[in-house]
Amino acid sequence: MDLYEYQAKDLFAAHGVPVLPGDVATNPEDAKAIAAKFGQAVVVKAQVKTGGRGKAGGVKLASTAEETEEKAKAILGLDIKGHIVHRVLVTPASDIAEEYYFSFLLDRANRTFLAMASVEGGMDIEEVAATKPEALAKIAIDAIQGVDAAKAEEIADAANFPAEVKDQVVDVIVKLWETFVAEDATLVEVNPLVRDPQDKIVALDGKVTLDENADFRHPAHAELVDKAAENPLEAKAKEKGLNYVKLDGEVGIIGNGAGLVMSTLDVVAYAGEQYGVKPANFLDIGGGASAEVMANGLDVILGDEAVRSVFVNVFGGITACDAVANGIVKALEILGDSATKPLVVRLDGNNVEEGRAILAEANHPLVTVVDTMDNAAAKAAELAAAGV
Repeated sequence: MDLYEYQAKDLFAAHGVPVLPGDVATNPEDAKAIAAKFGQAVVVKAQVKTGGRGKAGGVKLASTAEETEEKAKAILGLDIKGHIVHRVLVTPASDIAEEYYFSFLLDRANRTFLAMASVEGGMDIEEVAATKPEALAKIAIDAIQGVDAAKAEEIADAANFPAEVKDQVVDVIVKLWETFVAEDATLVEVNPLVRDPQDKIVALDGKVTLDENADFRHPAHAELVDKAAENPLEAKAKEKGLNYVKLDGEVGIIGNGAGLVMSTLDVVAYAGEQYGVKPANFLDIGGGASAEVMANGLDVILGDEAVRSVFVNVFGGITACDAVANGIVKALEILGDSATKPLVVRLDGNNVEEGRAILAEANHPLVTVVDTMDNAAAKAAELAAAGV
């Protein structure tokens, strides 16, 4: 889960990382009131989960409360890379002597953690990384050893942070690592990390991505979810404990096991090319395929108005194919009239013949049983195209 800047900075502050105060407004009048409270020049910053806000006009300086209202009015409703601005952060303006960059992230390629730091931070850090890679220090972090003051000093030296602020930077690095670990984050980024004219180091911006697999350890993280921006189908699936991701397509997909579902996406995408249709979702029901789980999965997928057919692709293992078939039959009974779109079912593995016999006996008008994954994908794509 990606956080908004104001949420990231709240987490930073909770772990002792120096940040500026600020409040969030959803309308120009509230932005004006916040600026009046600060009684000084402020920065009005669009709160969207994407980069490039400054270049898109989503970050503006305001000298007075009245000007803050005008700037907020200009930013609210702005479309930044497909993200509509619904709230702005109003924070005191800061004099900046130098801008730096720092982040901790999960390095998936090398299966470790990585610290990245540069004294050439700011909005053009991507260009710096591409054209001057030597200016971006990359230090691998041992997951067991973590980051103490000595490791933080190694990182600061590798990035050539100025001696005048090095001790502060080391302290901030240690606290950002504490944030990264304590909050179960996969990314903690500060850009820019600034040095003001008084040589004080402040995290002027923040970006945090939290690992949703660790939500059970962090009940408070539920409060960080922007329910208004959350896809309603994904929210519904999450409530039902389903691993679901909405995609832009017409063929709904249910499978048991992430690897099988990913393969199913590929074969449906390939088969759909000749019909002009694509996969509509990723939905992994896991090892169990009870009637309730199957009904929940179908309920979510059939709630997607773009879906025209559903491909149920199950390999019987611990849960045998006959149990899966019974689950499908009972799920359709549970859903009743709300199930209106054709289902293509491919079963294989443990007790496959028994499973196919159960579906044949049920003879549900919406269900078509196909023997192979490729043929089933082609049939699902054909039915989706016919349902236009």
